[in-house]
Amino acid sequence: MGVSVLSVIYILSAITFILGLKLMSNPVTARKGNQLAGAGMFAAVIGTIFLFRDSNGELLRNHIWIFSGIAIGSIVGVLAAKKVKMTAMPEMVSLFNGLGGASASLIALIEFLHLKNSGFPADQSGPGILAIIFSGIILGNITFSGSVIAWGKLSGKVKDFIFKGQHIVNLILLAAGILLAALIISNVRSGTASVLFWLVFFISLLYGVLFVMPIGGADMPVVISLLNSLSGLSAATGGFLYNNKAVYTAGILVGAAGTILTVLMCKAMNRSLMNVLIGAFGGGGSQAGTKEQGTYKEISLNDAAVLLSYANKVMVVPGYGLAVAQAQHACHDLEKLLESKGVEVKYAIHPVAGRMPGHMNVLLAEADVSYDKLLEMEPANEEFPSTDVVLVLGANDVVNPAAKNDPSSPIYGMPILDVGAAKHCIVVKRSMKPGYAGIENDLFFQPKTSMLFGDAKKVLQELSNEIKNI
Repeated sequence: MGVSVLSVIYILSAITFILGLKLMSNPVTARKGNQLAGAGMFAAVIGTIFLFRDSNGELLRNHIWIFSGIAIGSIVGVLAAKKVKMTAMPEMVSLFNGLGGASASLIALIEFLHLKNSGFPADQSGPGILAIIFSGIILGNITFSGSVIAWGKLSGKVKDFIFKGQHIVNLILLAAGILLAALIISNVRSGTASVLFWLVFFISLLYGVLFVMPIGGADMPVVISLLNSLSGLSAATGGFLYNNKAVYTAGILVGAAGTILTVLMCKAMNRSLMNVLIGAFGGGGSQAGTKEQGTYKEISLNDAAVLLSYANKVMVVPGYGLAVAQAQHACHDLEKLLESKGVEVKYAIHPVAGRMPGHMNVLLAEADVSYDKLLEMEPANEEFPSTDVVLVLGANDVVNPAAKNDPSSPIYGMPILDVGAAKHCIVVKRSMKPGYAGIENDLFFQPKTSMLFGDAKKVLQELSNEIKNI
């Protein structure tokens, strides 16, 4: 009876994952979707602990160890999530991806060692089972080590590391890991199988490091999305290994969703995934433009306030600088103030703005900005010609007209927010320093653009004060 009930619980959990993912596609229902999927996973975990029976028909034991592990992980997870700043959210997502990969790899490692200690019994060591184990090892280790490097690069603790022929070395390492795994599977009882297994284990870890190391800063959102997909696929291997419907359904959903998101983000950048992986675009700011740009003009707070107050339509373009300054609430206050004066205010969101997929959406949602005001790139570009003032807050590469006009630019061909089509453009930045891609922004030197230097939060607060006095 317990097994039948557990099967029903797994099926219902899988349904909650699918429904939760559907609800999370809309910000209005995203919280409910997250709660629904979480409830489904909780039911699957509790059902497994108390109803699962092994091959001998025995229930799980060691409940104290199990619940201690759950308690420790839950406490660490809750504290980390509550304390993390919005600017550090991409690093946290990357780190969580890595932990998922590490879990899958450890499960596969334990199962391989268990089979080894049992003498690789024929009924438990078939090619299918071993292929799943090695898939978990390779995908899990790549996800773990790659995500740790991504976390380090996003937090500024790890610098870009590129050497000549690195991508060829990477491909050789990946091919070697897969071929060695195939060799072990074909003759698992050979005397060298254990040694080769550890070789595959460490090769996959090394590949994850070298795979992410050359990725340029502007491509990090795509890499995070790809690593998220790999974490789902690695988790799915554990589900297949234990024939656990809830785990492999969740893993497949994460893997599929992450893959789709990766493809969409590559499309938004007008680049192929292969180009992202070998292009090293935006690495460390070494590609800053050297051509003569001319001069830029500054605008005073008072003039900017007057321009915004008497506009009919204002479009705000948020970027990573907004997140760094934690200025989302000040931005929302300015929005409400302008609307009280009859100004229409909307937000233009580029798909790869920030450091992870949806970074700006999450940031503005925290400040209770209405989702209806957030425009994606295509509809936003249609509205720029009828916009009086565009307020660019810390965005850089996603508004750089070089992507359209300069064939020699590394970002040429990448779709951008065409803010230059508006009547006026005010750019709020700390300095004239290039963006994360490390290239100069032609927008800053255009006739309709005015620079307003300073910390985004402070500038927005001072703008609000000026507008109140008008």
